[in-house]
Parts: sequence; C-alpha cells; structure tokens
Amino acid sequence: MAIDVVDQVLDLFPNEAIYVYHEIVHNKHVVGRFVGRGVRFVDDIAEVPEGAIVVFSAHGISPAVRQAAKARGLTAIDATCPLVTKVHAEAIRYARQGYQILLVGHRNHQEVVGTSGEAPDATQVVESPECIAGLRIRDPGKLVYLTQTTLSTDDAGVIIEALKKAFPNIKAPPSEDICYATTNRQMAVRQIAPECDLVLVVGSKNSSNSVRLTEIAANVGTPGKLLDDISEIDWSWFPRGDETVLVTAGASAPEDLVAGLCRALLAKFGGGIEQRDVFEEDVEFAQPGALRKIMTQRGIDPEARRIRVAAPVVTAELYGAVPLTVGGNPFRDPRTMNPRDPRPTTGGE
Repeated sequence: MAIDVVDQVLDLFPNEAIYVYHEIVHNKHVVGRFVGRGVRFVDDIAEVPEGAIVVFSAHGISPAVRQAAKARGLTAIDATCPLVTKVHAEAIRYARQGYQILLVGHRNHQEVVGTSGEAPDATQVVESPECIAGLRIRDPGKLVYLTQTTLSTDDAGVIIEALKKAFPNIKAPPSEDICYATTNRQMAVRQIAPECDLVLVVGSKNSSNSVRLTEIAANVGTPGKLLDDISEIDWSWFPRGDETVLVTAGASAPEDLVAGLCRALLAKFGGGIEQRDVFEEDVEFAQPGALRKIMTQRGIDPEARRIRVAAPVVTAELYGAVPLTVGGNPFRDPRTMNPRDPRPTTGGE
C-alpha cells in the first residue's frame, strides 16, 4: 500500500520534488528504485523544504513529527500501514483510560518509536523477558500489552507469556496486533520448512519481518538465509545440488526479485517449482485521506485507484517457462476463515 501511495504521488506531481520521511518500506531495492525516480528520503522533517510534499512511511510516525510537518506548511500524505494505525489508536485509547502500556517490540524500530510517541508517558518498551524486572509499574491492575506488527509470533509469544506470569491481570489488545501478512508468512514457513533442506528469504537486513522468517526456519530445524537478491546467493549453500528449497519473501520485497532467484536456481540445478498457497490474501486499502483529497481536486475518482493487495501468482511472464506444480492449500481450513478477513479466526493452523 505504501509503495503504491508513492507511485501515485509521483504520478500526480511529476514536476515537483517528493520527499519521504524514513524509508517507505524496509527494502533497499524499493528505496533504490524510488531514488532513481527522483524521490528524496529524509530522516528529519527539518530536511524537507517548507511547503514541499512529504510522504510518511509505512511504519508510522509520532504526533511530534506530524506537528513538525504542519508547522513547516508541508503537504503531508500519510502512508502508514492501517494495521500500524490500529496499534496507535489502541495506545491512545488505553492511555486515556489510565493504563500503562507495555509495548512488545524493538526499541529503535521506527514503528515502535512512532507508537511510543502516541503516549510517551504511559508507554514502556519490552524487548525481551529480561526487561520485565526493570519496568516501573504503578498499578498491576491497569496494564495492557501491545505489540509491534512485524514481530515473530514465536518471540512475541515468549515475551507475552512472561508478562502474563509477572502480571496475571495484564490486559491483551482486543485483536491480534501482528499483521496478517507477517503472520501468514511465518505460519507458512513454520509448516513447510521442515520438508526442506534450506529456506531462502528475499528481503533486506533492516526488514524486521524478513529477519523473523529466517529465525522461524531455524526454530523448526531448517537453516534460513536472508538475501536482498540473487547477487547475494552463496552456491556453497547447496552442497549436493538436489536440495529442496523453500523460497519466501518479506512483506515488502518486490516479486520480480523472488522470480529472479527462482530462475537462477532452476538455471543452475534444474528441477521445478511447486507453488504452495497456504493462505489466500485479497485485501483492499483506501488511499490516505490527503491523497484522496488531492485526487478529487484534480478530477480523479479515488475509488478508481483503490489499492488492492493480493497474493502473487507464479506466471510465465515473471518466471519464464519453468516446470510448475501448483500446490494445494493443505493448511487452510475454510471453517476457521472469515471471508472478509484473510487471517484465521481461530488459532488452528
């Protein structure tokens, strides 16, 4: 969604400088391609000239950043992931109700910085079970935990269980904070990796959800390697040359990079591709309000440009002529699925 927002802003303002606050997503190829189209990425709102156009990244921002952009007269377009916005809203609501918020996540991650900024006096970050002893708790009966959306469900579960043990009355968020795209990929790796000799994850080193996929592979006993693209492959990872390899990707990795890796493996070793459709994803996001307003002012119907995010399908155009078996969906039970939400409605796998 965030990538599409920047694409649309470039289309709407072809002759103006476009600034993005932080990397739009944590993928070096996505960022590099936008830089090649003239987008300027900044880490400080003060770097954006007054009156210019700025897009806020998918990871979210604090109210202080939003206010700074307003003070500079910027045209601000918020591409924060709606699932991150949900966690922000939870933090605001619980802080107003007098709760202390224990935010499970990585302290310096941009998403955690933004969420903490919504209620800085009420929020403490918990990076591991070892952090619990140092928490400053006013009332154990007025605690709630929230989580960073891109965490490993394994790691988050360990920390949450430790919090529940330390604070039996701690409140959980009304619904899962870890996003469906992250959860679905993690569950797929957890299910399929044991059948494989190696897991290759296409994604950047600063992508939290990509790193988590390699960790989950290791947790189930299969080595996992993270690589931005085919240039980072090490052929010594395939000592026999007939290994079964699971190829997956971080949530923001371009599909052509996944396809390029698959083509390289097939060219080197032969074999074929089996596509496993573990979860069906068919999601729509409305454009940010500021972008919709600009479109309307220019006579463009925002509904005609709705942002649809669907699971990629192996195609001849991307992968070339390759032996292909389209796998079934052995792990998806329709009885546990909400037709309007691609996430399981129960904990069953």
